[in-house]
Amino acid sequence: MILQALANILLAILLTHSFRFIVKKYNWIVLPLHQLALRVLLGVFVMTDLLVALNLPLDAKYTGQLLSEKPILATEYFINLAKPLLVWVLIYLFYHYSEEKRQKEIEGLKLKSSIKETEAKVLKAQMNPHFMFNALNSIRALVLEDPSKAQQGITQLSNILRSSLIADRRTTISLKEELRTIEDYLALEKVRYEERLQTKWDIDANTLGIQVPPMMLQTLVENAIKHGVQKAIGWGFIEINTSLANDKLYIKIRNTGQLYSTESDSESGGFGLKNTTQRLDILFGNEASFKIYQEDDLTVCAEITIPEKNTDYKNIITANTELKV
Repeated sequence: MILQALANILLAILLTHSFRFIVKKYNWIVLPLHQLALRVLLGVFVMTDLLVALNLPLDAKYTGQLLSEKPILATEYFINLAKPLLVWVLIYLFYHYSEEKRQKEIEGLKLKSSIKETEAKVLKAQMNPHFMFNALNSIRALVLEDPSKAQQGITQLSNILRSSLIADRRTTISLKEELRTIEDYLALEKVRYEERLQTKWDIDANTLGIQVPPMMLQTLVENAIKHGVQKAIGWGFIEINTSLANDKLYIKIRNTGQLYSTESDSESGGFGLKNTTQRLDILFGNEASFKIYQEDDLTVCAEITIPEKNTDYKNIITANTELKV
């Protein structure tokens, strides 16, 4: 009996390992259900036949007479040996099917994350030329008129570019860093527009550490100047407000202007608005929102909502200077 048990164990191990080898080699897990079921049944049938072929001779001493009288007992042998094999095969396939599905989901998430990261980098890179063009235009206007102010403008541009280089390494930055870039940019534009440009800051200190896409707010401020303040008769204003409520960061940018001037990409910076919407969707999905509307006859308002608890694990560089607001 001990030898018979050992023989069954060794044969069962050999058969199941052979079955596993075939499943992995030919990747049965990815087959359609009907094809997989047919192969499983065939595999169980072959393995059971081999076990029956081993056990019938070994049991002939006890069952030989019975088998000769009732051949149906051979079928019972087959069924009794097939049951544990079938259970083992189903458990094995279910486990590997679950693992295969889990791996595909992980790979899909990684691919989706990679695609979104690439899209975010592309969108961010698209904004830098627009920013540079506007900033250099501001300085160019002062080179002959007021060299000292032009020199000051170059220093401010240098500060902005330093922030931009840091931002290029990350998908998000703190609101404090973004506002500091805006502050430098508005100071640069103030040199050109002087009293025609009025600014107002209403910043909640509790919002400064929240992560936002780099250059996003600065782009909206650029559009506000180009399509609002620049076209205003007499003077124009830009107001930036941040607040925190219901675990959401609320950012409001109000400026002099007409909303109809921002409807086309070529004419008025619709590119920047579209870019803002895309970047928020890529980074935060449905948790973030962006809208722009005509608040009154002379004022345009842009509102951004971002989840408070968002983390950019790639941010390894921290700001070490304070925002002057």
